[in-house]
Amino acid sequence: MLKGLMPAVLDAARLEMMHFTAGVIIERKADKSPVTIADREAEAIILAALGEVAPHIAIVAEEAAANGLLPAPSERFFLVDALDGTHLFIKGRPEFSINIALVENKKATFGLIFSPATGRLYVTRADGRAYTTLVPLNATDPQLEELAYEQLSARQADLNNLVAFNSRASGGVSADLLRSLGVTEARPMGSSLKFCLLAAGEGDLYARLGDTYEWDTAAGQAILEAAGGSVTLLDGQPLSYGHAGRQYLNPHFIAWGRTPMLDRLVPAKP
Repeated sequence: MLKGLMPAVLDAARLEMMHFTAGVIIERKADKSPVTIADREAEAIILAALGEVAPHIAIVAEEAAANGLLPAPSERFFLVDALDGTHLFIKGRPEFSINIALVENKKATFGLIFSPATGRLYVTRADGRAYTTLVPLNATDPQLEELAYEQLSARQADLNNLVAFNSRASGGVSADLLRSLGVTEARPMGSSLKFCLLAAGEGDLYARLGDTYEWDTAAGQAILEAAGGSVTLLDGQPLSYGHAGRQYLNPHFIAWGRTPMLDRLVPAKP
């Protein structure tokens, strides 16, 4: 799947960087969130590629969903956010990403996250593990098998020195929650790159109490879980996918490195 998708991912990334450099006009969707022509054009590129690679698999994509274009609910479908971190993109911050995930039976089983600004790819592969590599942005036919892949591995937490990643968006997480978890350092980071940094062993958790949608998290969850981490609701249940009845809105969740600390959130049972 990666080989079939990567040329389109690079096309979308180059388009996004062109708009990032030149600047874009900001519009507002029905929910008042920002959207740009880069979001829409990049999504069109990714959707066309998925239609070629896997024509029989349904696709739930952010901008299409905003326009009411949703497929019938299915046990197997793609989730696409072709420009995750639009608010950062607009502000000239490079922490935006291209997210593609495959969901099967409510679980994210494949994840691809690409950072156009750095050329860094994070992806799950057929062996069930997660990897990262650099892909030249100017490559039109990347020789993926020739790239140097580094396996990702989430770290065991030092409970006396916990590092959390925070969303740069408002309403991401409360200081009280971080204190209850014993976090000693909070680092701001945008888009799904927070999941990737956890998968790379650069932090211990990312708590999100603000609104997110399934296309925001599925690729990151697949990558983090393949690196030994997890993503849970506040009651400890895994974050799951395919919830069309709630318009694909996620509940509050916490992404963990290799050490979930649910006992700090949920009172111990007698």
